[in-house]
Amino acid sequence: CDATCLAALGPNVDVEASDKLLAASDVDFHTEFLELTIAVKAVASVEEAVKHINSHSSHHTDAIVTESAAAAEHFTSFVDSAGVYVNASTRFADGQRYGFGAEVGVSTNRIHSRGPMGVEGLMIYKYKLYGGGHIAEDFSKGRKKFTHKPMKLTPPPSLRPRSTFFSEVPLSLSVALAVGVAAAVGFACGARR
Repeated sequence: CDATCLAALGPNVDVEASDKLLAASDVDFHTEFLELTIAVKAVASVEEAVKHINSHSSHHTDAIVTESAAAAEHFTSFVDSAGVYVNASTRFADGQRYGFGAEVGVSTNRIHSRGPMGVEGLMIYKYKLYGGGHIAEDFSKGRKKFTHKPMKLTPPPSLRPRSTFFSEVPLSLSVALAVGVAAAVGFACGARR
């Protein structure tokens, strides 16, 4: 944790967990730990969060947990990652979960094509996933099922107060394709209860 988080959490952490609460260095914010370890930084605004993420992220998948539709829209529009999620686990970042079949590769490059290409080769994708506290385990354990169906590209569902938000919002995924300026299409990866 950064100094602000350490100061806030310190007196509220039980003795057993306190030895695991360590000061984070700048290197930690560039590290993918590949275990149940995170580097935490307190920020004053969604704009500061976006700036921090764009400076330190792998640009694969990043998420925001918020009740603010404005914060969600700003986050998904300005975080420069292949997948940007609202109120859903980043563990949904998987080709099979998106309905692409077996995942055979992952890229965070902006332009991946090489050699002669047409317009299709110049397209890049940004996936925006809007959830309501969804976690991947519910789907992998069979408690919820994926549906893959075409959908119209529409703005995200309005975010509701926490009391009803997490139980009523379906998981949806939209894909933005960009060639120079922007063109957009969408499809759904809906959660069926």
